[in-house]
Amino acid sequence: MAYLTTTGSGQPVLILKEGTTRSRGKEAQRNNIMAARVIGEVLKTTLGPRGMDKMLIDSLGDITITNDGATILKEIDVEHPAAKMMVEIAKTQDDMVGDGTTSAVVIASELLKKAEELLEQNIHPTILVSGYRKAAKKAIEVMDKIAEPLDINDRGILLKVALTSTSSKSVGSARNHLAEISIDAVKQITEKRGDKTIADIDNIQIIKKTGKSLLETQLIKGIIVDKEIVNPGMPKTKQNAKIALLDSPLEIEKTEISAEIRIKDPAQMKAFLDQETDMLKEMAKKLKTINADVIFCQKGIDDMVQHFLAKEGIIAARRVKESDMEKLARATGAKISSDLDDLKTTDLGIAGLVEERKIGDDKMIFVEKCKDPHSVAILLRAGLERMVDEAERAMTDSLSVISDVIENTKILPGGGAIEIEIAKELRKYATTIGGREQLAVEAFADAIEVIPRTLSENAGFEPIDILTQLRTAHNSADNKNMGINVYENKLQDSIKNGVIEPLVVKEQAVKSAAESAAMILRIDDVITAKTPKGGPGGMPGGMGEE
Repeated sequence: MAYLTTTGSGQPVLILKEGTTRSRGKEAQRNNIMAARVIGEVLKTTLGPRGMDKMLIDSLGDITITNDGATILKEIDVEHPAAKMMVEIAKTQDDMVGDGTTSAVVIASELLKKAEELLEQNIHPTILVSGYRKAAKKAIEVMDKIAEPLDINDRGILLKVALTSTSSKSVGSARNHLAEISIDAVKQITEKRGDKTIADIDNIQIIKKTGKSLLETQLIKGIIVDKEIVNPGMPKTKQNAKIALLDSPLEIEKTEISAEIRIKDPAQMKAFLDQETDMLKEMAKKLKTINADVIFCQKGIDDMVQHFLAKEGIIAARRVKESDMEKLARATGAKISSDLDDLKTTDLGIAGLVEERKIGDDKMIFVEKCKDPHSVAILLRAGLERMVDEAERAMTDSLSVISDVIENTKILPGGGAIEIEIAKELRKYATTIGGREQLAVEAFADAIEVIPRTLSENAGFEPIDILTQLRTAHNSADNKNMGINVYENKLQDSIKNGVIEPLVVKEQAVKSAAESAAMILRIDDVITAKTPKGGPGGMPGGMGEE
């Protein structure tokens, strides 16, 4: 129905198009909060080492089994706009720090639940939002105060950080093996830029192949190129290879203009064809002259050039992805050249071994044993395709948290310890604010306790008993690291027992949760336009209709 209003004389005025729906005030807020909370409820049971998995089946029938928050929200097709905002939180968290997606969404959902209770008591959303912002700022101050510095050369601590991150993933006994590989990989690609330490995990290539077991996952000190050697006459392996990276085709490009060539004598025809062969031969000769053993070309390689390269014993691969070319340059020290004529011996990179291997059904070129590669590859193996996918998610989380602690060397106790400490400090802080905002800060304190509560619920414990024990323990300044041992139904010192999380992961989770809750609470009017004929994405202006 169109939205109508009337003038002073009673004349109806059409404001919105026919078919537009509108919900406003309390109803709009209630709907938005409910939609966002449903997303939180979906993810709640996946939190922690004893969380459950979700089986997601898409419209094509493909199955994903995981408890990774970002993956679950990516796979489920969310319709409600407020719920989509919760999906965005998970995406932001994943892009920024690579872990803590479930925590961020669960905290946001709980903040909205507590806000709804206060809205029922006629507390204005603006006061709530203001209180939540103050509480989030205070929470980050508390985390900064408690955070402990970490020595990035202490492999034991790094291993605990990686294992905490992957504890909820179902990779079983291979968890330690994957964590060790992730530490080696991140340390290899870490570089200093001025005073900053940068560990960009985009420089780590992850290749998934079914077959063998998770324990046969390996780190390659170099790059795996998912291509095969172009010509069967070329050697399949090369020791101490000098590598050329080309961004231009090794073929004669066809001209844009059409031309007519008149040939009167068969000798002219032969000379014309020989000229083309000579040009192609010259390309191969040029590569031989600069002592290149292996060529990776981003564009095509002519069959004739392949033949000449094979005769010279040079390995070549064509149509290599741009991202792989950049990684090859970082791993081998080669420079990517856009013009064959400009290629010099100094532009070549070096790898201890270049070899074509068959992995499953596919042939791949391994460029390994590089001297000091700033780009490395991880070859993930597992018997099941679903298992390889889950191993990739575990590996990505592990790489992300190691990268986080190397770049920002501060850690926090996990197992719900930091959340209980934040809640304790916020309740003290609330009394200094006074007024109605105090209620919002207290609501934030209650909401952040959802993490230890959910951890204990998912482990099958009685959450009220655990929370009471935690609060009592945290009243003493010496017990600020006390968290839940989800395997033994008791409290433990999280740092000593290796349940450690990066500071940046927790900070980002609190920031994202507070911002999204504030944004949803400020909405008091939802106006939905009529869906065009032909459904969403239909052709504009009735195009496509008979």
